[in-house]
Amino acid sequence: MKNIFTNGCFDILHPGHISLLKYCKSLGDKVTIGLNSDRSVKILKGPTRPVNCQEDRKIMLESIRYVDEVIIFDEVTPYDLIKQVLPDIIVKGSDYTNRKVVGEDLCEVKLFDYEERYSTTKIIQSITNR
Repeated sequence: MKNIFTNGCFDILHPGHISLLKYCKSLGDKVTIGLNSDRSVKILKGPTRPVNCQEDRKIMLESIRYVDEVIIFDEVTPYDLIKQVLPDIIVKGSDYTNRKVVGEDLCEVKLFDYEERYSTTKIIQSITNR
């Protein structure tokens, strides 16, 4: 059984997230998402985030057919969670092309070529600019 791992805030779900998760599922049998806790989202994204609480974000992700497990983590990076889950592959967005991927020392990393037009930050900006 091939285990796939990805992580993120998944604050406002959009088609880019679904494409990423579908890609993850195409790589293996089990897809585990490391979901940033509300506290870690605030640290990473600022005091106005997350828009949706961690419990709601978890429920939404668990309802997606490409997702097998969602684990909330409270740290800024999912390194300890990756050591616990021991995936075969970590998937990150192609914005990590020239950046270090957390956990790359533990397993294979694949980059997903996401569409730039989908972004939670851009969605929030478009709502606040109306």
